[in-house]
Amino acid sequence: MSQEEHRSGLLLKTFYDLVAAVLGQTKDPEEELHRIMADKITGFGTGKHEIFNSYEEFIKKIYRVFGKQLPPDARLKFFDVQYALFDTMGIVHGTYEIKYTLDGVENTYYGRRSTVFLWDNNCWRAVHLHVSEPSAHLAEGESLPVKALKAQNEELKKQVDLKTEELYNSLKHLQDTQQQLIQSAKMASLGELTAGIAHEIQNPLNFINNFSEVNTELIDELEQEAGKENIDVVKSIARDIKENEQKINHHGKRADAIVKGMLQHSRSNTGAKEPTNINALADEYLRLAYHGLMAKDKSFNAATKTEFDKNIEKVNIVPQDIGRVILNLINNAFYAVNEKQRQKLNGYEPTVTVSTKKLTPDKVEIKVKDNGNGIPFKIIDKIFQPFFTTKPTGEGTGLGLSLAYDIVTKGHGGELRVETKEGEGTEFVIWIPA
Repeated sequence: MSQEEHRSGLLLKTFYDLVAAVLGQTKDPEEELHRIMADKITGFGTGKHEIFNSYEEFIKKIYRVFGKQLPPDARLKFFDVQYALFDTMGIVHGTYEIKYTLDGVENTYYGRRSTVFLWDNNCWRAVHLHVSEPSAHLAEGESLPVKALKAQNEELKKQVDLKTEELYNSLKHLQDTQQQLIQSAKMASLGELTAGIAHEIQNPLNFINNFSEVNTELIDELEQEAGKENIDVVKSIARDIKENEQKINHHGKRADAIVKGMLQHSRSNTGAKEPTNINALADEYLRLAYHGLMAKDKSFNAATKTEFDKNIEKVNIVPQDIGRVILNLINNAFYAVNEKQRQKLNGYEPTVTVSTKKLTPDKVEIKVKDNGNGIPFKIIDKIFQPFFTTKPTGEGTGLGLSLAYDIVTKGHGGELRVETKEGEGTEFVIWIPA
């Protein structure tokens, strides 16, 4: 059974229980009514005086006047019951008859009920009720014209169906647009990272090329000295070649690690957690973010500081995700100090600090701090909202901090908070279970 079928069946059952309780045909009618009806239920009956605006008024005006007139052995039967389900709202209307014997005479009692329900805590609660009785199925002139009402309901249903379809299409379009923006934000992050990687990987490649050229010259020299049978010189040159090869190997592994880091960041996230060196991850992304911004803005210059707790053991995280969080926070910090630097304040030194700390055996802290302009107090509650950004149009999607918040809190069961002071700087704090 689908969720909608379950809720539809429960809606009809609640309606039947409500009518039975209103007519006093349950074991404890008032308790049953209190369970089904909302405290602020509204409604009206056939008579002008039958208007109520709360559960208490209904009990006094309707139930205690009419609800106890029927004998307990009366037989209740429903027919022409119809309902409509609109997400968290349900509407049910129908006619019922009650057959009972009074003083040896068989009687039949008719009535109508139209009820509006709201879905609340996995159950339906009645919020509006229309009572039309007695013999309401015959009394076409006593209340609203039934045929006109049916035509009006049909037209209303068509309008509701049309609006529902329009809302669904709008929601689908919005969801597609959101996914495109999220992907754009991820690609923008990857582009900044790639610029940093290109700069980082150039260093070990330069070492590899330089040592390879030196070794080529040493091998030529080695061949010459070997021909002269200068064994001591040959051994010395061989040692130099060996040392250079070790350096080539070291920088080759360094380049390999950088490429693997890039691939890990850009590959599709499987959501698999693995033991990760938090200090190495934070240090890696700090340098990559710095060089990425340098590649984009040649005038950029900022000091970087690290304060890593060496007592932190490997933490079980999704490294690609936490890496994206750290990268986003560091990029924001560099952006903040760069904006403040453009103000040309005397004595200002733009600085970004990344630190880690083992708070408890089961909690690790990562901080990204800057001495930029800080975040205005009036918007501090909005910074983690999707699509909210203080950056100029074209420089930010407003998804970075929103995605970071979801990764830390929902993906890792941690916390992400911010401490800021206008004019002095901002510090983002991540707490992750260790």
